[in-house]
Amino acid sequence: MKFCTVYPKFALLIVAALLMSILTAHAESIGTEYQRVELNEVADGLEHPWSIAFLPDGKLLVTERPGRLNIVDGDGNKTRVSGTPDVAARGQGGLLEVSLHPDFSSNQYIYLTYSKGGGNDDTATALARGRLDGDTLHDVEDIFVQNRYSQPGRHYGSKLAWLPDGTLLMSIGDRGAEPPRAQDPEDHAGKLLRLNDDGSVPPDNPFVDDDEVASEIYSMGHRNIQGLIVHPETGDIWATEHGPRGGDELNRVEAGKNYGWPVQTRGQDYRTGEQFGDSVRDHPDMVNPVIDWTPSLAASGLAILTGTHFPAWEGNLLAGGLRSEQIRRVVLRDGEAVHEEELLRGRIGRIRDVRVGPDDNIYIATDSSDGAIYRMSPAGD
Repeated sequence: MKFCTVYPKFALLIVAALLMSILTAHAESIGTEYQRVELNEVADGLEHPWSIAFLPDGKLLVTERPGRLNIVDGDGNKTRVSGTPDVAARGQGGLLEVSLHPDFSSNQYIYLTYSKGGGNDDTATALARGRLDGDTLHDVEDIFVQNRYSQPGRHYGSKLAWLPDGTLLMSIGDRGAEPPRAQDPEDHAGKLLRLNDDGSVPPDNPFVDDDEVASEIYSMGHRNIQGLIVHPETGDIWATEHGPRGGDELNRVEAGKNYGWPVQTRGQDYRTGEQFGDSVRDHPDMVNPVIDWTPSLAASGLAILTGTHFPAWEGNLLAGGLRSEQIRRVVLRDGEAVHEEELLRGRIGRIRDVRVGPDDNIYIATDSSDGAIYRMSPAGD
């Protein structure tokens, strides 16, 4: 890794060239509002791929929900990584997010979120850390486990994002059966957490001096954050999350704020089609979403384009959709959403993750028993 430190620009060129080689024979050209793009399949035969991360050598790390972590090379070949934690792979649970430590080149740390089994089929969202050496994880340990195991096997959250100060954001869903947990200040469910890189609590967390609030909590009132990104230039935190039936949200998350679930929601009760529970549309002590997606987007991965590789989309958010089978391109202006476009709707299936690679192209994971990774680039790139 010393080579990359001494010659960073040259190393980035090598990474870009390797990522460019992860292509199948023919690209599909697709029209959009402002520019044409090309779609290439990178790898197939993945069982419910959940998350993508980029290694310094240009290869991809890809999780599969049943519990596998793979290294995908430039020809689409998959090598399984050994040493991953045992997961409770049922329902929406399993091996979920993968993320590299910001100083991965020197410490080799990768982070994995997963559903951890307890007694009586109860599970919890857990965060594990280990050192990647070749195709093996060493010194794997849980550095954080949410503070209550429960059923059923859904709404694990599990998205990760690094802040500029080196702390780590981690989402945990409301776990499905008891939505009011998202408003319980002592329960990690339905929250966005902020941790140090060893799983400990940063001393400047918003509730760290409040004995009645779990000190890991950064924000609360979230149903199930499935898209999470920190803007690389402004440091703003953007999150997408599921509503009950409609009412999916895009939020700009701030420390100590309450985002409403289930007291405030634009969604409807699954059974009755009425306003969910006793909720209100607006609450004076809670933050309204930047976007309320009704009908549902079925939010998944979230990315932001900050370079000039996609000149017509510079600064736009890309929000993945599962049931809606699309990416929603969101144009922001002064922190507000002013325009949206549907991309890839119904073309490649349920979209689970969306990432921008070191080559500034867009990488997409599809959620199915025979899922795939795709690369989207400007036409002619």
